[in-house]
Amino acid sequence: MKEWIIFLGYISWIIPTYSQIRYVNANQFPLIGKISDKTETRYERLPATLKDRCRPPLWKLGKNTSGLAIRFCSNSSTISAKWEVLNNTHMDHMTDVGCKGLDLYAWEGDHWQFVNSARPTGKVNEKQIIMNMAPEEREYLLFLPLYDGVVSLSIGVDSLATIKQPNLTYPKTDSPIIIYGTSITQGGCAARPGMSFSNILTRRLNQEVINLGFSGNGKLDYEIAGTMAKRHDAALFILDFIPNVNEEQIKEKTATFVSILRKENPNTPILFVESVIFPHSLYDKIAFDIVTKKNKALKQEVEKLKQSGNKNIYYLSSVNIIGNDGEATVDGIHFTDLGFVRMAEILQER
Repeated sequence: MKEWIIFLGYISWIIPTYSQIRYVNANQFPLIGKISDKTETRYERLPATLKDRCRPPLWKLGKNTSGLAIRFCSNSSTISAKWEVLNNTHMDHMTDVGCKGLDLYAWEGDHWQFVNSARPTGKVNEKQIIMNMAPEEREYLLFLPLYDGVVSLSIGVDSLATIKQPNLTYPKTDSPIIIYGTSITQGGCAARPGMSFSNILTRRLNQEVINLGFSGNGKLDYEIAGTMAKRHDAALFILDFIPNVNEEQIKEKTATFVSILRKENPNTPILFVESVIFPHSLYDKIAFDIVTKKNKALKQEVEKLKQSGNKNIYYLSSVNIIGNDGEATVDGIHFTDLGFVRMAEILQER
């Protein structure tokens, strides 16, 4: 009998005991990365006023939560999440974690440290993100899905742990960087939400970066320019739309798009980004010619803007944005995590 008591005591020592998880609605915590708070629901990117004014595909993509993140503070030894996604998106060239999962980071004194991801299994999910932590108070940043929407989100902590408003004011939200672009800007095809280049910049700069990337639909829509223009507090506008427009659209729409931004933001810096020379275009000569011509047209438009008196206009060449080894894409076009890190590093240097 004594041996059994000793054995059971030994087992209870080596097998950790987990407390019951208590879930708290994430609605009560700060949400960063939104261009406007006047959206149909909390977890989406475009203001409700655009619903009947912009193209339907653009509106639908605005429901995706790319660039949005929750800030909270907790002393829990375990962090879990319950979330329901809008569309249950699945693609053949991007992980489900990147499409519809969550990514948790913790503040470690001078940087945001990756903790773990919440891997989705379907439309409705419940996952333990991390366990066995020392029960110390930490600041957290939880990135939301890149290619799906969020219907509901709750954060789980130990039943006796605290979860509260963040103490830190990081990332700063008083002078956001606003990025407009295509599927690459939206995050295709990052392996997990934290690895899109806009989210990498959010962490590295400790500054809110607003993601207005719309897969296949970065077509210089003037409604988007008008929405961006209303953010008079923007530190920088980055325009990365070349893959989704043709040469004629570049010539016809670029100046007008900029004029809408400039009407309310005469001095805010604007950075134009060339399209990368996609690795597959080294072999596909038609693709190479198309991208080269579009980049040339963009450069000409930027020069015209400068000559017309526009100040604080900058231009980023495609040279070395994602390196020259051909290893930074999934499919010759959309970026891997390596591609996103390289692009973020180039933009950070600017």
